[in-house]
Amino acid sequence: MANHKSAKKRIRQSEARRLRNRYYAKTMRNAVRDLRKMTDAAAAAENFKKVTAMLDKLAGRGVISKNKAANLKSKLARLINKLSAA
Repeated sequence: MANHKSAKKRIRQSEARRLRNRYYAKTMRNAVRDLRKMTDAAAAAENFKKVTAMLDKLAGRGVISKNKAANLKSKLARLINKLSAA
């Protein structure tokens, strides 16, 4: 157990950040899942912009790594291109 006032504060801060990051990561996963389920190319392309912005923002904040964001964006872009081609 923490003995110093600053250590106790650090525990509170890290717990709050953990919960916040967990919420944002879950929201991101749901958005990616919903985008993958889309079959309409126009709607998927519009939603792709929002999901891409969300991924960039979370990567910038450190919730997910920049490589994970890049990999997800790449795979989703390929999926959107397949929808528009078909």
